[in-house]
Amino acid sequence: MRAEVLRHLEALVAFDTRNPPRAIGTGGIFDYLRAHLPGFRFDLRDHGAGAVSLLAVRGAPTRVFNVHLDTVPSSEAWTADPLRLRVHGDRAIGLGACDIKGAAAGLLAAAAATEGDAAFLFSTDEEANDARCIAAFLAQDHGFREAIVAEPTRGEAVLAHRGISSVLLRFRGQAGHASGADALRANALHHAIRWGARALDAVEAEAHRRFGGLTSLRFNIGKVEGGIKANVIAPSAEVRFGFRPLPSHDIDELHARFRACAAPEALERYEETFRGPPLPAGDVAEAETRRLAARDLADELGLPVGNAVDFWTEASLFSAAGLTAIVYGPGDIAQAHTADEWVALDQLERYAHSLVRILGERT
Repeated sequence: MRAEVLRHLEALVAFDTRNPPRAIGTGGIFDYLRAHLPGFRFDLRDHGAGAVSLLAVRGAPTRVFNVHLDTVPSSEAWTADPLRLRVHGDRAIGLGACDIKGAAAGLLAAAAATEGDAAFLFSTDEEANDARCIAAFLAQDHGFREAIVAEPTRGEAVLAHRGISSVLLRFRGQAGHASGADALRANALHHAIRWGARALDAVEAEAHRRFGGLTSLRFNIGKVEGGIKANVIAPSAEVRFGFRPLPSHDIDELHARFRACAAPEALERYEETFRGPPLPAGDVAEAETRRLAARDLADELGLPVGNAVDFWTEASLFSAAGLTAIVYGPGDIAQAHTADEWVALDQLERYAHSLVRILGERT
């Protein structure tokens, strides 16, 4: 089984699916997948901007396995060709080997070793924060009740994770000489900094919040731009920030609080640029009910249950659509998006064997 998984992983890593530049089409890696899934029915769709999905179905399953095939760009820090798989000691090294082509290789190997009902949804837009593939899949009459989403979880079933929201803020000011008496109130950058101080205080007030092993609210001001030079009052400023709420947080209420941290007359724009719900999705009661259902699914499949995680996955989109969703895959998130990204060989093998056991049963 290990040799088969590595054979597929070598081929999958060699396909350039870096995102950006989002130059991914319906051939290439998708031709490979179809060639190695005999007996499956295929629904291949191009959603534009490099977002391509392939649903492969055998039999009449009610559970779908999802894995994204796009990767982050490689950096100059790689010590060898990132699109050539290298096996050293107990590691398989290559771009996407950990996040998360190793899981795709495991699915292919398991499909060849089983005959049971199976459904695999491959997608290529996860790294772009532009979930066209999953949104389109969930908008159709798909008939699935459960989803197992592959991300690096060290071979443990993850039942809960944070949501994510990204925001663009724009502040207005009035240009003038920095010696002016109105510089403190007219400067757009000053408004941005005051907003940041109040927002940080609001985040500190959430330190007591808990859900499923997760604690507090994660928050980050990622970029601040504006102004002209030191002796000119800044006429405009732009801030990009993000936060990662617990499943028990109300994202809209958090937005209202962050917006209120700005002086109304200074705030020109407040725009949420991306939102991903937490896992499980829903209000507090719904989230707990769905978490328990996900635990029952993991137990049914004989998967070890791991801790909740801080990173976001598209499993939450399946959960929000009413499916029982868990995150499960080989690899450690600490290796994802790094130079010389790697996945442990024993985790690849255990993952593939667990798939064989699961797919060998009627679902």
